[in-house]
Amino acid sequence: MDTKNVIAAISLSAAVIIIYGLFFAPEPTPRKINIDSKDKNKIVESTEAPNIESEEIANDNKISRPEALKETSRIEFENENVKGSISLEGGIIDDLTFKKYTETLNGNDQVILLNPRKLKNGYYIETGWATSSKNIEVPNLETIWQVKNNYKLTPNNSIELYWKNEQGITFKKIIKLDDEYLFSVEQVITNNTENKYNFYPYGQIIRNKAPAVTNFYILHEGLLGVFDDQLVEEDYDDIEDKKFSINSESGWFGITDKYWITSIIPEKDSNFKSNFEYKNKFKANFIQTKSTEVGANESKSNQIKIIVAAKEVDVIDDYAEKLNVGKFDLVIDWGWFYFIVKPLFFLIDYFFKLTGNFGIAIILITICIRLVFFPLANYSFRSMAKMKALQPEMVRLKELHKEDKVKLQQEMMSLYKKEKINPASGCLPILIQIPFFFAIYKMLFVTIEMRHQPFYGWIQDLSERDPTSIFNIFGLIPWDPPSFLLIGAWPCLMGVTMYIQQKLNPTPPDPVQAKIFMFFPLFLTVILAPFPSGLVIYWTINNILTMAQQVIIMKRTTVKTV
Repeated sequence: MDTKNVIAAISLSAAVIIIYGLFFAPEPTPRKINIDSKDKNKIVESTEAPNIESEEIANDNKISRPEALKETSRIEFENENVKGSISLEGGIIDDLTFKKYTETLNGNDQVILLNPRKLKNGYYIETGWATSSKNIEVPNLETIWQVKNNYKLTPNNSIELYWKNEQGITFKKIIKLDDEYLFSVEQVITNNTENKYNFYPYGQIIRNKAPAVTNFYILHEGLLGVFDDQLVEEDYDDIEDKKFSINSESGWFGITDKYWITSIIPEKDSNFKSNFEYKNKFKANFIQTKSTEVGANESKSNQIKIIVAAKEVDVIDDYAEKLNVGKFDLVIDWGWFYFIVKPLFFLIDYFFKLTGNFGIAIILITICIRLVFFPLANYSFRSMAKMKALQPEMVRLKELHKEDKVKLQQEMMSLYKKEKINPASGCLPILIQIPFFFAIYKMLFVTIEMRHQPFYGWIQDLSERDPTSIFNIFGLIPWDPPSFLLIGAWPCLMGVTMYIQQKLNPTPPDPVQAKIFMFFPLFLTVILAPFPSGLVIYWTINNILTMAQQVIIMKRTTVKTV
């Protein structure tokens, strides 16, 4: 087998797999928990706990967000990372803004995640108690809570909400906020009657409509959770078609965006049922399956943790460890190559903190990867250099034995054996490096740490495409091309380095194959132009380092032919 054909096949196949996976592959089947026959009774409707029903309310497209916020009395909260308010109508968290993140580069509008429920894009968190008794009144979304101390909720000040029903039972919510993104809600029931009652604590995240998603299949956006140590991911359209329900002994759940997570962690050591469903709005909720019995003149409480966070790796990992929440780090979609992607992030984050520039960090990690694969690449390039040096002799043999294919194969194999060349030896390094390419792309794509990070010159956001275009000569012509013509300077540089690198490799003997390879750099330039500029920079620097190594190897490699 000719090494040129093997490498051609591998390269083209890899390109097809990458492009198909990113743009044309069907949506993956959501990951669900495998249920053995002995566990089939786990995904069922609870026979004890009542269903969680929310008050339906019409979304008002005309009302503005400031007007919706003014419609209800509120308690404000703020720390260094978030600010917002809690509605006393329903006692829900329905107003949250990330103070350190803006919607656009150099913009002033901070990222708003949670919104009042009357808005079309309403997005809020509700906690409470349910009961199967029809004679007991429990708080709902229409309940007006009272405030014991009208303080602003801060890391130094907790707040206490309370409401008393007509039967003489008092419900309290004691809410605390830490320095980052954690709300701790302690729900207390005080039974001032002579009877005993059963209650079921619950919590739910409600989103009125699905947001615009990235439409990249390498990233999950939607509902997710970990139940008994098993990850479940459901897209918005999946939940519109079918409800997901499971009973679990431990876990957490939430709704995830590319950079933001809204999540609930039920109290430990309490079995609960969790649902992902769509009834005119998306709901992710839990309800404890075993009732909390509150006797006469007795108080009982329940603890719920709520994390509404920017998906900063250090913060998420810290919560996972501090709260002992299993697999909470999976709110960041590290993907199949988790064991490669996350270590790469820690390395690039170290270089970023060392240099202060994420682009320089990308270049340094590219150098590190090249050093790791240096011996393997040497072996590959040495083989390719020998193959290229043998081309005149191979052409001579083809002319000499063009009528006898068997003899030609025998002579070529004899030549390979004489020069100690394995025709397939150049394939292994390429195959091994493919997972690292995917890992680098995944890491740059999903981590918020690279969002709005500048490089030098015209690259002001490494998480976005190169904003320049060859069609207006990179800004020299006063014309703004449409988005599909934005083929920037870095993608063009990447294409040039690929073309030069291609010239260093043996030329395919087949004219058709040679023409395909000639257009391959141009093809990838167009395909990768919309990708994050950080990834294009990585690929370009990798090409340059590869060429330098390849040139050195070629100069040192000689073959002896007769």
